[in-house]
Amino acid sequence: MSRPATDALGRIHSEGPAASSRVDDPDADLVRRVGSGDLLAVRALTARKLPRLTALAARVLGDAAEAEDVAQESLIRAWRQAPVWRFGEARFDTWLHRVTLNLCRDRLRRVRPGGPQDLEALVDPGPAPDRGLEARDVGDRVAAAMAILPARQREAVVLCHYQEMGNIQAAAALGISVEALESLLSRGRRALRTALSDLVA
Repeated sequence: MSRPATDALGRIHSEGPAASSRVDDPDADLVRRVGSGDLLAVRALTARKLPRLTALAARVLGDAAEAEDVAQESLIRAWRQAPVWRFGEARFDTWLHRVTLNLCRDRLRRVRPGGPQDLEALVDPGPAPDRGLEARDVGDRVAAAMAILPARQREAVVLCHYQEMGNIQAAAALGISVEALESLLSRGRRALRTALSDLVA
């Protein structure tokens, strides 16, 4: 997604009272400080968001190096957006996840146009298994099963199960209704259960 498009997303919010917005958005004070040029706030925002954005991108892209690039680009856009951000209907974190997903989609279209993901390159950004080869094999199989899900199903599962977003926030990050998100989750979970049936039996 182009910078003007992502910037526009940040401005599509109601202009309600700032006090009520702060209650709704846990990042409000920090984003406001980033927007005013506070370098300590920039560092704090980076520490708060970078690990989650990197994990999200890694699970969607299946490439750790690409994921780091996407997460860093997302934060650059966050810094640019902070001075003009209008707090309202959406949380800043939801917008930031949406930017990250759009950057991932752009990379997938450019690097793998219409082709299957390279499952061998898929990495799990979570903690490395420490319970021997069996645990590592389970992690690899789950990652491979996630990789073959249709993109939108994979994004829904990642947001709700790995990013631990509620359905409303995940739907907003994907730009879809809650009903559409629940449908994606249902189909994604069903596909994962089928692919991993011997593990969950």
